[in-house]
Amino acid sequence: MAAVLRPFHPADLPAIYRICVLTGAAGGDATALYRNPDLLPHVYAGPYPVADPGLSFVVADSRGVLGYVVATADTLAFEEWLDAHWWPTLRAQYPVTADPGDGTEDHVLVRRIHEWVPTPDTLYDTHPAHLHIDLLPRAQGQGWGRRLVDALAEALRERGVTGLHLGVDARNTGAIAFYDRVGFRPARTHDWGQTLVLDL
Repeated sequence: MAAVLRPFHPADLPAIYRICVLTGAAGGDATALYRNPDLLPHVYAGPYPVADPGLSFVVADSRGVLGYVVATADTLAFEEWLDAHWWPTLRAQYPVTADPGDGTEDHVLVRRIHEWVPTPDTLYDTHPAHLHIDLLPRAQGQGWGRRLVDALAEALRERGVTGLHLGVDARNTGAIAFYDRVGFRPARTHDWGQTLVLDL
């Protein structure tokens, strides 16, 4: 079966979790960084299709899901939803721990889960939506990333959303070049990378 882009289905969630880890180290494989492979997607992928499945899309072929985009139309409302419905269970399941000193980063994500609070931002006035997008290497360079962004942008426009933002790691030069090609522009620079925006 040739690859197709389609709306998210709940059965896609395990594949989304796996892809999130395989692309989670500035675009590379983050498997070695986490003892618990669920932690990274618990933060950066899993809650989105649960909170709003209409803004998640996947690319899949006969071998399974190759990539995805997950998003929220309203970042502050999403953060409030996380605080009420997503973080409490994870905070109970994963107590804060010290750095084990072995190069793994589970403790970093666990602390993020415990410390994350809804935070208003003037950026949300014009670009309230945000996304996470990941493609396996075998799906890259074929236009799927652009098509995923286009599908999401159309869904957001139908809801009257005016703009979209995302954060990108400075080390992920391939992603930065991709976002530039599909129309994102820099809005802020951080010590870890950039916040990019797309007008809708």
